[in-house]
Amino acid sequence: MASPLVLIVDDEAGILTTLGGILTDNAFDVVTTASGAEALDLYRERRPAVVFLDVWLPDRDGLETLQTLRELDPAATIIMMSGHGTAATAVRAIKMGAFDYLEKPLSYEQVLAAARAGLARHRGHDAHGAGTVAGSGIEAALLDDSGVRSIASLAGSRRTAIPLLRHLEPSLMPQRTLRQSTVLYGLGLHSGGRTGMVLQPLPAGSGIHFHSMPSGESIPAHVSAVGDTEYATTLGQNGSQIKTVEHLLSALCAVGITNLLVKVHGEVPVLDGSAAEFCRTFEEIGVEDQAEKRLDFVVDRLYEVGTGEKRLTLEPFDGFSVAYRLRYPPPIGEQHHDFHLTGFDSYKREIAPARTFGFMRDLKMMNELGLGSGGRLDNFILVGEDHVVNTELRFPDEFVRHKILDIIGDLYLLGYPIRGRVVANLTGHRDNIAMVRKLVAENSLG
Repeated sequence: MASPLVLIVDDEAGILTTLGGILTDNAFDVVTTASGAEALDLYRERRPAVVFLDVWLPDRDGLETLQTLRELDPAATIIMMSGHGTAATAVRAIKMGAFDYLEKPLSYEQVLAAARAGLARHRGHDAHGAGTVAGSGIEAALLDDSGVRSIASLAGSRRTAIPLLRHLEPSLMPQRTLRQSTVLYGLGLHSGGRTGMVLQPLPAGSGIHFHSMPSGESIPAHVSAVGDTEYATTLGQNGSQIKTVEHLLSALCAVGITNLLVKVHGEVPVLDGSAAEFCRTFEEIGVEDQAEKRLDFVVDRLYEVGTGEKRLTLEPFDGFSVAYRLRYPPPIGEQHHDFHLTGFDSYKREIAPARTFGFMRDLKMMNELGLGSGGRLDNFILVGEDHVVNTELRFPDEFVRHKILDIIGDLYLLGYPIRGRVVANLTGHRDNIAMVRKLVAENSLG
């Protein structure tokens, strides 16, 4: 098989030489140019599998070149590069169809991971080779003697071990990813800052990963990376944090996406406080079934965490369902809802629109903790002493439905969809994560 061809377009001779050397040493053929106009001619003539394209070029704008390349070939796999870019430039490039966006200075691992992921995308995300995901930069499904699946950091800086578990069974459902990259942006609920998020397809076997854009750190969507669970679920690694991941993970679980890269600035956007916008985005972009079957964790017995009334259990069930009971002072009172995930439509209809909520009495404490700074009148439910202050409820029992939304997202940090029934009473993020840790501890191989 001929070596895949990569086109590098940059006005710095050192970049052309260095990137060309890295890729040539790793079995890519390379052609280079400092000209945007010549890049278009080279693409027409040779149709490279992947293009590395600088934003700043002497003869024409890199984003203009990106647009023309996409017009020439809507399937072109283009990785933008810049040493002077901004988050707005990255967002614009992804919206224009770029596969990825890299900030200079580039690392060896970063270049190679991007090239391999781009090649996998070019080849239709097909996995090949003896246990390695084709060109993803993520060494998935490699089993060592202890039965651990090693997933390499996308940044190439370290490896995170995600244990294979007992009671994993192939599903009738395939693995899934998004059909193409997209961008979402909004406020972080707890940080209060504007935050952007890139959702990027990954090949089968990759898993779900969060990538901190400020630090370059890659963090697996796994309970081993969970840090804080106060008011939201936060992932962290090597000093980097991604906050409020549960709403996005809940929607990913419901739609069946198992492989995805989420690039984000510190906190997942809260949007309207629910998972409805994530669901709409998935439908607009499209979800792609992959060749491999997904693995489900099949609950074989009763698991339980919590004490007294505050308790969460997981028991055998042919499917996935969550029953939750909450109790707050008026105006909420006691609410119960029993949700059976029969498909994405049932989730979109019954759970996704339910928004996060907070209480007037807690605002002072949350501010002192540095939380809730992004709360606005249109992105959460504010509950006063005797009434909802800022909105009309979407369901009479919207509060308990949002608790179920959170449980679905938190439990997806097991790394696998669950076949089982959850029964929860007065619990929160800390209890959800305690259950996932219990499942890992009692079912890990090795």
